[in-house]
Amino acid sequence: MNNLEEFIKEEGTVFPGKTYVEELLKPVFNDQKDYLFHVMFDIHRAHVIMLAEKSIISEEEAKVMLEGINKVAETDIDSLRYQPQFEDLFFMMEAKIGDEIGDELAGKIHIARSRNDMGVAMYRLVLREHLLTTLRNAYQLSEAILDQSKKHKETYMTGYTHTQPAQPTTLGHYLLAIYDVLQRDIKRLWSAYETVNQSPLGAAALTTTGFPICRDRTCDLLGFDRVIENSYDSIGGADYLLETSTAVMTLMVNTGRWIQDFLQHVTREFSSFLVADPYVQISSIMPQKRNPVSIEHSRSIASSAYGDALAAMNMIHNTPFGDIVDTEDDLQPHLYRAFNNANRVLKLMYAVISTMKVNKEHMTKMARKSSITITELADTLARDFDIPFRKAHSIASHISKITVKEKKELYNWDSKEINQIIKEYIDVVLTEEEWKKIISPEYFVEIRKIQGGPSPDEVTRMISDREELLLNKVKEYEKISIRLNEKHKELVEYRL
Repeated sequence: MNNLEEFIKEEGTVFPGKTYVEELLKPVFNDQKDYLFHVMFDIHRAHVIMLAEKSIISEEEAKVMLEGINKVAETDIDSLRYQPQFEDLFFMMEAKIGDEIGDELAGKIHIARSRNDMGVAMYRLVLREHLLTTLRNAYQLSEAILDQSKKHKETYMTGYTHTQPAQPTTLGHYLLAIYDVLQRDIKRLWSAYETVNQSPLGAAALTTTGFPICRDRTCDLLGFDRVIENSYDSIGGADYLLETSTAVMTLMVNTGRWIQDFLQHVTREFSSFLVADPYVQISSIMPQKRNPVSIEHSRSIASSAYGDALAAMNMIHNTPFGDIVDTEDDLQPHLYRAFNNANRVLKLMYAVISTMKVNKEHMTKMARKSSITITELADTLARDFDIPFRKAHSIASHISKITVKEKKELYNWDSKEINQIIKEYIDVVLTEEEWKKIISPEYFVEIRKIQGGPSPDEVTRMISDREELLLNKVKEYEKISIRLNEKHKELVEYRL
């Protein structure tokens, strides 16, 4: 190892020291280059246009500035390398604009703004893009889930509680539950979008400026929905990051739960779903194995997305209420990775769900086992014979225990045998037709017509309601995406 004198010599005597460059400035520069380059120039354009419209600079100056900005914006990103004379990418690009139009004129671009409000605006623009991409993929997955739900309104399956066979339901009903959770995740993403899509520009360092700028104008040019009015809040508030992180975390936790279910359903023992060939991998040594790698990776990638979003939240914790820009240089990449991985999960599971095959016969067969319709015996006794439910439940429980003890299924009993057991408790005789209904998963599902239940008619109604709502939501999303694209086009093509 180098001794202290050699270390100090290598570090230098002025800012930035070698270690600071290698461990902070270079990594931050590369992150900025990868994520912030394009939005930086959009902010330059909007600010210059506003300065000219407010006569803070002349139109001629603004024209030259915009020409220089647009020319430097065409720089090949891959060619950019950290240079020690520039603190970061922002100062490097400011120097390049100065090379094009002259340092004096380039210096005027920074009138009435700070790295603080500019930095927060860049982060918000990038997060806006990530949120919209995630929403697009979430809507695409929603369509696939709803489509499969429609196809399987009468595909009977075992529903589980406490990991144990509980009651019959349908695959359509189960998938609708997943769909509804995803819609709430989408609602949380939209809430984060609304918080993110607000403009801090004009706050400058934290107290605005003495120049007569128009904050609403830069807000409009960049497609923000509104201005963050309090200028201190503009550069100090970090809840837009917290809300975004929380939305991604919740999405991945919820998605990871049903992905775990899918891994169980695709096992040879369950054989409920068959993953399409493009999304399975054959073992290198055991050729009979169809490894559901698309689902396995989705589960682990979802955990990775959650972890990065949580890291961003943790980095904000106890950060002083002031300029958060420098902190964001370190935490933003965590959020970008979280979004990237979340979108990988959504796209992978869209591919799996859209193409999977369902083993309907096997699922129905399994729904006849494990005494999972026995609740209907208790219900029938209470509903049709006026037996107190707790007493009816104890009779059903006794029959279930005998069934397990004798290694039978409910369909192995005939009505005479069941009536002999019931007779020990109450004076009720079930007909053969009544017993057949009690042991039928189809009847069990059909009779549960209460709002939100698994009855095919009720599932059909729910699907119909959700299809219309989803269509409207997707239209709203597309409208917002088109508006932002048009705003960007107007900004780039703006002529004074």
